[in-house]
Amino acid sequence: MTDENLMAEWGKFGHLFRREEIPAKTVLLNEGEVARKVYFIEKGCLRLSFNKDGKDITFQFFFEGEGVSSAESFRYNHPSLYSIESLENSVVHTLTKKDYLEILEASPLIREAMEEQTLQRLLFVEKLFLSRIKNSPEERYRELLEQRPEILQRVPQHYIASFLGVTSVSLSRIRNRR
Repeated sequence: MTDENLMAEWGKFGHLFRREEIPAKTVLLNEGEVARKVYFIEKGCLRLSFNKDGKDITFQFFFEGEGVSSAESFRYNHPSLYSIESLENSVVHTLTKKDYLEILEASPLIREAMEEQTLQRLLFVEKLFLSRIKNSPEERYRELLEQRPEILQRVPQHYIASFLGVTSVSLSRIRNRR
């Protein structure tokens, strides 16, 4: 499957998408709400976060060309375990659950691509989980620098610190040691 074939296939369903321009710092889904949409990012950055004893914890970022939703909530109508928020002025294309399922039913090519994207997200979360257990904050920062430098270039430092599991002051120290 080529990217051109996949893009052409998605194009067949363009009428089902709704284009939305989202200002920075807009919450698209609150923790505890049921996800009703999936978001495909044309422009911008979205973050996933949850509240732990009054503290905002960031655990994932999404950029152009990526899709995101609260998967369990969207699929099973459960309350979302996290919030989705725009960090930058963003342009997203949304699908309702009904339309998303209709596309998957109608297109084996898209279904296969979405299964692969789901697997890639699972593998990312698995690596993140293992990194949190076995690596020091400095090692996690180095991994981030090597694997996702766009996060360090585009995301405010306090969200990066939260993502790495350190304070902003600790992140400054780690950066200064480099």
